[in-house]
Amino acid sequence: MTSPGHPSAQTPIAGLVDLALTAPVFAELAQRAAARPAELALVGPASAQLYATCALARGGPLLVVTATGREADDLTAELRGVFGDAAALFPSWETLPHERLSPGVDTVGARLMLLRRLAHPDDPGLGPPLRVVVTTVRSLLQPMAADIAQIEPVTLRAGAAAAATSDAGAEFDFDDLIARLVELAYTRVDMVGKRGEFAVRGGILDLFPPTAEHPVRVEFWGDEITEMRMFSVADQRSIPEIAVDAVVAVPCR
Repeated sequence: MTSPGHPSAQTPIAGLVDLALTAPVFAELAQRAAARPAELALVGPASAQLYATCALARGGPLLVVTATGREADDLTAELRGVFGDAAALFPSWETLPHERLSPGVDTVGARLMLLRRLAHPDDPGLGPPLRVVVTTVRSLLQPMAADIAQIEPVTLRAGAAAAATSDAGAEFDFDDLIARLVELAYTRVDMVGKRGEFAVRGGILDLFPPTAEHPVRVEFWGDEITEMRMFSVADQRSIPEIAVDAVVAVPCR
């Protein structure tokens, strides 16, 4: 977690940004923004956008709206170099309102995860509190249900992550867990191959959350989680290099 006055000191370029923000122009910008004026016009080169954004973010969580998805992607990548996981992209649907197509599972999951993080900034299982959210005009215009951020995800914990929490994250009624995944629009399959799917083999649950890079294999002893590990979709073999003791499965639709 970062302090309100500084970007993350654990990222490679955070020190450079901190140094740049000592310039009077950025200090004045942060001071003027803290007064929350109705309008604050800025004129400067595009290369100063990152520093101006960081200066504004010092006053609290910041929403940055760009014209295009490419601009949003590029700015998010730069901000993550400063804020780490405290900077995130709120993506837009790939589909148009009149199309008979659903947005991609990964897009839906990313949007729901970000909204959940905004609504529950103190939940350590969701990541650090957000400092900067980057999105596009198109994304802001796409409708959302008022209470969508209150949909409870499935949170599974094992080992130290379970011991560090006071809830029963390491124990689940197995049948209730499967039913809950179906409620969250996960598809049950024989073998997990893409995001939004899960498979059950005896006391083993394979689950691929829409926001995860790899699926996770969860082993149960009765209703207790005994082990969790990432695995590869290509050969279904475990990835020992990636340690995992918690997974958050947000809705897929």
